[in-house]
Amino acid sequence: MKKFKPTTPSRRHTSVVEYRKLLTRTKPEKSLTKGFKRGVGRNNMGRITTAHKGGGHKRSYRFVDFKYDKIDIPAKVQTIEYDPNRSGLIALVAYNDGEKRYVLLPKSLKVGDTFIVSEKAPLKPGNRLPLRVIPVGTFVYNIELKPEGGAKVARSAGIFAQVVANADGNTQLKMPSTEIRKVSENCWATIGEVSNEEYKLMNWGKAGRSRWKGIRPTVRGSAMNPVDHPHGGGEGRQGIGLRRGPKTRHGKQAFGVKTRTPKKYSNHLIVSRRKTGKNRKSQ
Repeated sequence: MKKFKPTTPSRRHTSVVEYRKLLTRTKPEKSLTKGFKRGVGRNNMGRITTAHKGGGHKRSYRFVDFKYDKIDIPAKVQTIEYDPNRSGLIALVAYNDGEKRYVLLPKSLKVGDTFIVSEKAPLKPGNRLPLRVIPVGTFVYNIELKPEGGAKVARSAGIFAQVVANADGNTQLKMPSTEIRKVSENCWATIGEVSNEEYKLMNWGKAGRSRWKGIRPTVRGSAMNPVDHPHGGGEGRQGIGLRRGPKTRHGKQAFGVKTRTPKKYSNHLIVSRRKTGKNRKSQ
């Protein structure tokens, strides 16, 4: 992590991950990339459906392998690269049969290291195994929610889940959110944790860096007119004027309300809900 001296207002408190010390290649593998049009938060009628999206630097999409369908074929890390579409680093790997693919890079894997996707693989970072053979207490990432469904959970920089228990055909995982959830023991996961753990400590420093990433400004509701937001209006800097607390732009309660669908299909798989507020600090 590099911190800058406050030579200008925008440099004050700014910090960046020193990618030059981490990466071994600057340009991606052309056969594993494509151009794509990024979402700008608008539907087919041009109306904003997701706020604060738009603009940003031009980028190409890297095809990252989340299926891991090359079973029992060793792979060797060739390069470590930056991916503008995710927070973790990616690695270009070459399998013994000659095929090249991008994968999410685990924390301790370096150029020249090898890994394998196998039920009999040793417990070392980068190897991928079914959850039923992974011991309790192991850190895992790139976790499937359905067998052969591809990795869906724990894919951001520095993130991991922990195996808590194995019973009744399911594995209990403690998620990064502190939620404990059941997943089929036939799902696969990768040993270790995602690389680039310093990413979440980074201070963007100025609004311009957010614009480069395609994040548009967030306007306070109290700065709007009454027609635009429930908090809007009033003479000068007024309070929000709502007895039941803050609301969203659409009039729904903003804080302290559970938004999870009451009859969601996966409710029976959640052993304990995530901890919030002061309760989470004790975890």
